[in-house]
Amino acid sequence: MIAIKRVYEPPAAGDGYRVLVDRLWPRGVSREAATIDLWLKDIAPSNALRLWFGKDPARWAEFAERYVAELEAPEAAPHLRLLRARAKVGLVTLLYAKRDETENNARVLRNFLMRWRG
Repeated sequence: MIAIKRVYEPPAAGDGYRVLVDRLWPRGVSREAATIDLWLKDIAPSNALRLWFGKDPARWAEFAERYVAELEAPEAAPHLRLLRARAKVGLVTLLYAKRDETENNARVLRNFLMRWRG
């Protein structure tokens, strides 16, 4: 199973393996308070994609498409395999910083992982 959660929400015992999937460390959150098991910034959207998006809601659909294209690249496969393997043993919670609970990279990544056949 794979869940998603904002990194600013308090950690819970039921979160399982907590993975931060943002390229930048979230503002105002100490590493101790975040209680993450892994910071997998290499699976986050590239800096170029992140800067292109610029938090513009009108670009969301294209951002998601471009991010999926990045996830389909061969260099993403080891990270995707790691997440899938962890999810087979227990819950994995993908952590993100964005305020929007529906339009965020963690949701795109979760949806991609659910159908990925790599």
